[in-house]
Amino acid sequence: MLMRWLAVAGLVFLVGIGAWLGLPEAKKSISEDNQAIPFTLPNLKGTLHGLPEGEVVLLNFWATWCPPCRKEMPSMSALHRKYAKKGLKIIAVSVDRDINDLSAFVREYKLPFQVLHDIDSSISHDYGVFRYPETFLIDRHGKVSYHLVGAVEWMSEPIIKGIEKMLNEPKAAKNEAKKSGVEKPDANKSAGQQAG
Repeated sequence: MLMRWLAVAGLVFLVGIGAWLGLPEAKKSISEDNQAIPFTLPNLKGTLHGLPEGEVVLLNFWATWCPPCRKEMPSMSALHRKYAKKGLKIIAVSVDRDINDLSAFVREYKLPFQVLHDIDSSISHDYGVFRYPETFLIDRHGKVSYHLVGAVEWMSEPIIKGIEKMLNEPKAAKNEAKKSGVEKPDANKSAGQQAG
């Protein structure tokens, strides 16, 4: 009898190991100093939006069913009110399944920043997010400066200092010609105006 149980236990163990080895490799989380991954997602009206280029971006992954996510929204709204005119773009990417729950939450909390809907969590997975909330602060060059896991008090002094430092960095050049100091001639000017 004991031999049967050991054989069954051994078989279950081998099947479990085989199943585990057959699982696809988990995506690695985007970490600090990595380039942010561009994406396109719909807002609550279905209009597609992407990750802004050349801007300081707070990219937050969250859900309405997540208590820590709900907790940080008021301070994120305050951060938006303080820094939106100075160039901070806040993009809150929700992984909620039900757009009605999401829309009701946005109305209730009067979220003033852009809310996008990642219904199948594909962008969340691309960023390696599996805990909510998770936030990526992205600099003007598209590089992740900070990766924060869990609810954040967005108006705290260390966060404010980090964001102000990022906002004070020079804007990224729009193209390689500007980076090299050579400007392309204006196509609207005549040849005589360009020469003079």
